[in-house]
Amino acid sequence: MLNRRRANRLRAEGAGRWQLPQLPWRKLGALGGALLAAVGIGAALLMFMNQPIERIRVDGQFQHLTALEVEKAVRGQLHGAGLVTVRLDDIRRSLRLLPWVESATVQRSWPRGIAVQVTEQQAVARWNDTDLVNARGDVFANSAHFVPPELPQLAGPQGTEAEVVARYLAVQGRIVEAGVRLTSLKLDARGAWELQLDDGVLVRFGRKQVDERFARFLAVALRMICQRAADIAYVDMRYTNGFAVGWRSGATRLASGAAAQQGNVDG
Repeated sequence: MLNRRRANRLRAEGAGRWQLPQLPWRKLGALGGALLAAVGIGAALLMFMNQPIERIRVDGQFQHLTALEVEKAVRGQLHGAGLVTVRLDDIRRSLRLLPWVESATVQRSWPRGIAVQVTEQQAVARWNDTDLVNARGDVFANSAHFVPPELPQLAGPQGTEAEVVARYLAVQGRIVEAGVRLTSLKLDARGAWELQLDDGVLVRFGRKQVDERFARFLAVALRMICQRAADIAYVDMRYTNGFAVGWRSGATRLASGAAAQQGNVDG
């Protein structure tokens, strides 16, 4: 009886103690070892693939940039990084900051290389005092050392670049076909337009009915300018039904296929 009571007491005490769970410790240990081995292999592989960058290949058709300038910008972003750890986005951003760069792609080139493809901007005009602008109205190259002198001068308030460029592209072809060249197109802060031709003739369009006035200029006034450019100082398209011609002699004459009243200037 006494032995039975002692055995029951020992079992009760044992039930209250924490015991190590019955887990497959050997299997877990083997799995942990395999994971550590995989991490080690991955680190070794990363070290093997993260080769030092020894060559930079630059592709593109350059007129205003040089491959050496592009390579210098790339090397400035390496900071000792290897082929795996190099930050390609930082290189792309640095290339976009170069004057005349429109777009750039940067890729790893195994072994030990970086491949760069650069597309140059195509300037259609000068913008305001120091900048250039492309056909989409994107302003660029405000620090460019060389500005092509044959480019026309466009100007306008900030935010109107695309509008002014679109207007220029819409009329410059017709003007060239007539035998003259547009040298400047300006939109002022009031919204008034004017252009100047390479023969020195200034054309004012004002703020209202701009599309109609440009159409009238191309259809009628431009022909007269080409015929009498040496005598004409300016053409004023701000008339309701016609336009006025200012002669270099100082006289002014209304001209139109429709009736135009003297002094009926509208915007």
